[in-house]
Amino acid sequence: MAFRARHLLGIEHLGPDEIITLLDLAETYVTLNRQPQKHGRALEGLTQINMFFEASTRTQASFELAGKRLGADVMNMAMAASSLKKGETLIDTAMTLNAMHPDLLVVRHPHSGAVDLLAQKVNCAVLNAGDGRHEHPTQALLDALTIRRAKGRLHRLNIAICGDIAHSRVARSNILLLGKMENRVRLVGPATLMPSQVDQLGVEVYDDMRKGLDGCDVVMMLRLQKERMDGGFIPSEREYYHRYGLDAEKLSHAKPDAIVMHPGPMNRGVEIDGLLADDINRSVIQDQVEMGVAVRMAAMDLLARNLTAATTTGGVLV
Repeated sequence: MAFRARHLLGIEHLGPDEIITLLDLAETYVTLNRQPQKHGRALEGLTQINMFFEASTRTQASFELAGKRLGADVMNMAMAASSLKKGETLIDTAMTLNAMHPDLLVVRHPHSGAVDLLAQKVNCAVLNAGDGRHEHPTQALLDALTIRRAKGRLHRLNIAICGDIAHSRVARSNILLLGKMENRVRLVGPATLMPSQVDQLGVEVYDDMRKGLDGCDVVMMLRLQKERMDGGFIPSEREYYHRYGLDAEKLSHAKPDAIVMHPGPMNRGVEIDGLLADDINRSVIQDQVEMGVAVRMAAMDLLARNLTAATTTGGVLV
């Protein structure tokens, strides 16, 4: 199978063939997860450590469930009470973990680049579960699988990513992945929530929601990341919803069969109308949650295969 990576730190270094390989394997895990008996053996005998330096519900639960369904011994480290809170450096933590000989390390960290630093210091495979504003690769991959299943393809689609682009690692990973798969990507939101040098991302930029959604196949809403904002990025939540919150009227400018996505957690009545979020004919938000488990199973399966291959041959994967 065409998947060469030792770690999954971001989408940036994945080729289209590797993305397709992972999504194809994830499809098999979607099928497995819908069976009465949901367990595989791909990670049997391996140890998975989850380190979440930021609060998480969906992602942490999804990774834990994925590891257990594949037979791994899964340990969740309570980072709020960890040695890092007592002054230990991230590198010292990495060395301590290395001495425990884990096979898979799943890390979420508030600072961009922290997961990459850990990957340089440990001998196991590292999966980035979100680092600062940098990347969230498994979210982009589960979004891609959701789109492919809903639309029958993952190329040459018109896809609008709307809202708080500037603070969103989900947006960055999706821009990279969807661009690699030859899609037309539009960013829609106020200028205050657009990243710097947005003109270098190979996307179209709109500050008008209706124009941005015109003719789109996919409408991907983002959460307002108020915890990452240090100023007045929006006048008020009410005004934001009026201009950029997704409702039926704004969605009517997209294609009639356009799907609605959101990585969660949702702020209903701020980013998206609650009735629209629950509309089974348009919303695939619950499908995204389901695809998340399958994609993370596939990612850990492929990294474990590469880890085993490197150990067997004495080679070093990059």
